[in-house]
Amino acid sequence: MEQILLYAASGIAIFIVLRVFTLPVKWILKLFINTLLGFLGLFLVNWLGSYIGISLGINLVNALVVGVLGIPGLVLLLLLRWFYLM
Repeated sequence: MEQILLYAASGIAIFIVLRVFTLPVKWILKLFINTLLGFLGLFLVNWLGSYIGISLGINLVNALVVGVLGIPGLVLLLLLRWFYLM
């Protein structure tokens, strides 16, 4: 009986530990993918935008906004740039 309780408690402990560590990993992976897509978009805007006159500087503020928000951050920067030039 003690072995069964030991195995059950070990299984529950392993389940809890895996559950606790998978949530931060999912958030970190989502943030990494969001950052990667945002920076790819920033480079594409600068590369393709040079032909039509749109450019965003690659500086610390833009990198932080795009890094945290991803594609929506890139759109936000483009909208701010558009409103600032008007």
